[in-house]
Amino acid sequence: MTPLGAEIAALIRQNGPIGVDRYMALCLGHPVHGYYRTRDPLGAKGDFTTAPEISQMFGELIGAWTAYIHGLMGQPDPLVLVELGPGRGTLMADALRALRAAAPGVRVTPHCVETSPVLRAAQERALAGTGAVWHEAIETLPPGPAIVLANEFFDCLPVRQFERRPTGWHARQVGLGPEGGFVFGLAPEPTPGLDADGPEGALMSVPAAGLAVMRTLAQRICAEGGALLAIDYGHTRPGFGDTLQALSGHSYADPLAAPGEADLTHHVDFAALARAATGVGAQVHGPVDQGDFLFALGLSPRAERLKTRATETQSAEIEGAVARLTDRGRGGMGSLFKVLAVSGPSFGPLPGFPEV
Repeated sequence: MTPLGAEIAALIRQNGPIGVDRYMALCLGHPVHGYYRTRDPLGAKGDFTTAPEISQMFGELIGAWTAYIHGLMGQPDPLVLVELGPGRGTLMADALRALRAAAPGVRVTPHCVETSPVLRAAQERALAGTGAVWHEAIETLPPGPAIVLANEFFDCLPVRQFERRPTGWHARQVGLGPEGGFVFGLAPEPTPGLDADGPEGALMSVPAAGLAVMRTLAQRICAEGGALLAIDYGHTRPGFGDTLQALSGHSYADPLAAPGEADLTHHVDFAALARAATGVGAQVHGPVDQGDFLFALGLSPRAERLKTRATETQSAEIEGAVARLTDRGRGGMGSLFKVLAVSGPSFGPLPGFPEV
């Protein structure tokens, strides 16, 4: 058992089973043994690869999108550009380069919301000289209009799970099996206040943490101006099923097998995020498939321009990156990943999103 597993097991023996959300929070954010506290999980030597690490084109297109939004906002000076969970800082660095090319003279202050000391060190290297500021939570972000980027952020926030039984919706919990290993179980009493329809045995996920973050940011955007761009893998229609998963070494793993040693994520419920934003008065754009979004922003011509200065090998790599970012089949991110934007109610259509 991992060191974190031993701590969680002791906690369960003392206090009883814990909710899936608490288990997930401990696995990812424990101050000593948490997954994101102890490692750089990205790249070939890590457990997964994100879009900014696949190609500079991804971040550059996001930077061009940011420049357009900056104009819609009336060009606040300086621009507060926020990224939630910035990975190695690659997306922010590429976006800043494209933003400055599209809007020469723009003054921008990058703000990074990051809890991982390992990833923060990588971000500091990538963003050296940019004046970037780091935050442990969104509550310490400076006031005023802002553009917020959230790429593969909401999928890592703890999620609550419930199973429908004849007596109602029972919280899914993590407990200890007869041999001392971790097992899933259900709270003995149903959770009051859950009245969703569903067949017996259905599993429902409630992204309470993600919804709280969305409501907070949407309220801020409505009051102070700006926009939020969320990109993640997930679904656009409500449904039942277990999307909690673990990744280790670029392969799926048992979420209960090695607490603190594997990434834990879940498919983002974009419909729920949209409802949270509109519920506080914000305007929602999308969600749309990532492939459609990137093509609408000009991915194809950007790739062709890069290829004019590339070797044959580099051209093949550019084509491979385009395919990985936009393909809808197995291994592609084109339709698995969705893009959602949130703005104040007065904004018109945004780049990358079809007019409704």
